[in-house]
Amino acid sequence: MTDTADPARLDTEHEPLPRRVVLGLSAGHGGMSILINLLGLLLVFFYLPPDNAGLPQLVTDAVFLGVLNAIVVVAASGRLLDAITDPIIAILSDRSRHRLGRRVPFMLYAAFPAAVLTFLMFVPPESGLSGWNLVWIAGIQLLLYVPLTAYVTPAFSLVADLGRTSDERLDLATWTSVFWALGIVFAGMTTPLGALFESFGMSTLRGLQAAVGVVCGVALLMMLVPTRLIDEPRWSRSEPTAVSLRQMIQTVVSNRFFRYYLAADFAYFCGLMIIQTGALFYVTVLLELEDGWVAALLGLMVVIALALYPLVNSQAKKRSPKHLVILAFVLAAIDFGFIIGLGTYPLPNVVQAALAISGFALPFSILSVLPSAILSDIAEYSAKTTGEATAGLFFAARTFLQKIAQTVGVMLFALLTSFGRDVGDDLGIRLSGAAGLVLYGLAGVLFAGYREQKLKAALAET
Repeated sequence: MTDTADPARLDTEHEPLPRRVVLGLSAGHGGMSILINLLGLLLVFFYLPPDNAGLPQLVTDAVFLGVLNAIVVVAASGRLLDAITDPIIAILSDRSRHRLGRRVPFMLYAAFPAAVLTFLMFVPPESGLSGWNLVWIAGIQLLLYVPLTAYVTPAFSLVADLGRTSDERLDLATWTSVFWALGIVFAGMTTPLGALFESFGMSTLRGLQAAVGVVCGVALLMMLVPTRLIDEPRWSRSEPTAVSLRQMIQTVVSNRFFRYYLAADFAYFCGLMIIQTGALFYVTVLLELEDGWVAALLGLMVVIALALYPLVNSQAKKRSPKHLVILAFVLAAIDFGFIIGLGTYPLPNVVQAALAISGFALPFSILSVLPSAILSDIAEYSAKTTGEATAGLFFAARTFLQKIAQTVGVMLFALLTSFGRDVGDDLGIRLSGAAGLVLYGLAGVLFAGYREQKLKAALAET
């Protein structure tokens, strides 16, 4: 490779990505994981806590229209704006000609407001039951998902932009998934950190809010790392696209490989949100353990998953990623079936918790790596066959459906809590396990229609 007049735009087609680029992008994914999983793990527990949590109930649990409670309405409010913001961010990102690149500037300007608004989600105006709290979190959510989308969609798009081959995109997806998993663990440490602040004299509520502030601060720092370490103009292979909005959307919607992917991905994230939202309830209600066990159990899952990531990476290069994904859906469905009976098995409750969480480690390690790599291949196929680099819109469509799925998952879990969410009255919590079993079983069936071999053959020909 020879130098050009502009060293920032050297031809890097055959040069491996430097470690700082890979780790920089991975750190950003870890930071956004902290924010997203903090909301998933804590939002329902914070506003509608079980009786033994030591927290005040902050919003009404009254049921509307027979099935909807307040937290269901709140969970849905922020996502409504995503129907507009996701494609807008994707299109602006795909078309951007900023000197720092197409994706990095969005991440730079979105990180701070995303972290601050996530923190504000847990600082309602009243410290007791109040309708103003409901108004507060609904309004903050409407603001939050603008910068969060402006960070998440470009960050995922960079996996496709920076990877030159299927293997390189798989490696990027693996490393970003490692940091995503670490973000889950760090988000899970919020409650024990809150207990630490409580030991210094704070109330349970104020201690938990202080912990949320610390966690959001760490997330912000991690989200800023890629904006300093990634020289996007040099390392990204894609160029700004000039096609119209209509043409871009048509390109994405008409992609035959993308449809099966989205259907399965939707079911996956819906089920994942159920288990994330339910984690504190499974531990404190079904197993009657202290909430501090959640962080330890999530840590156990991530340790196992981290040990499995190299195996998943190597096997995906040798075997069919499609078959591995279907296997993961089947195993996850079985694990949800186990959750239904938590607290009733002839085993110590801690052992039951460890079995449930470790049983999800292999599905998690597969499903946190391979879908991003598969979508990157789909976006690469589209770019080669259409001549337009619209990866942002593909990832925006995934992000949008992911958020809708997460909303449905939270709504479904919150709805089920109406059937019982306390010790001795826990039917709703157990039904969430049945819901997860059905969703992951459905995801496996849907993904069976994905034509992996046709995509690989098409990529080899172009």
